[in-house]
Amino acid sequence: MTPGKRALDLTLAILLGVVLLPVLAVLLVVLAVSEGRPLFYVSERMRAPGRPFGLIKLRTMPTGADQAGGVTGGDKQRQLSRMHRLLRHTRADEIPQLVNVIRGDMSLVGPRPPLRRYVEDYPKLYCVVLQSRPGITGLASLVYHSYEERLLAACTTPAETDAVYRRRCVPAKARLDLIYARHRSLCWDLVLIGRTALKPFCRD
Repeated sequence: MTPGKRALDLTLAILLGVVLLPVLAVLLVVLAVSEGRPLFYVSERMRAPGRPFGLIKLRTMPTGADQAGGVTGGDKQRQLSRMHRLLRHTRADEIPQLVNVIRGDMSLVGPRPPLRRYVEDYPKLYCVVLQSRPGITGLASLVYHSYEERLLAACTTPAETDAVYRRRCVPAKARLDLIYARHRSLCWDLVLIGRTALKPFCRD
């Protein structure tokens, strides 16, 4: 990561943290009343091969639902409450990841941080993809996320979800992440951040 990109991350993460702190406070109160505790969920993700970190999110699954691990498919989506679906649709559940950005675990823009199992199963692929620091948003998130959700929503078991994710999502997102890596710049980061902010208000 270049000094300029790190400076941009820190500046925007702190500014967004200040602006979104009241929103987060309201969400925490609503979640505490409607969904109960815990309010946060920490998921192990990989910053690079052999370098795990704890990704912080607002909890959007029933307690214990993620014990099996893996990505979220139709079998898990059916367990989501209306509030949890709203959080995921608006990506408000990812506000706490600004802490990860400030810590240096993540960037604002980059490939989404993968689960350990996929990094270990596809070491050559992720050795290249994770040369860019993982991000809250990125080219793959903007271009492919909605299609990925539709693919996985049709899955009815964890095994089917995992198979579809490996076959369809891993290679497609990796191609987009590598396109970002070849052309990344501070200007493009700002464009992707802006498009992410507008995405909840736009049709796919």
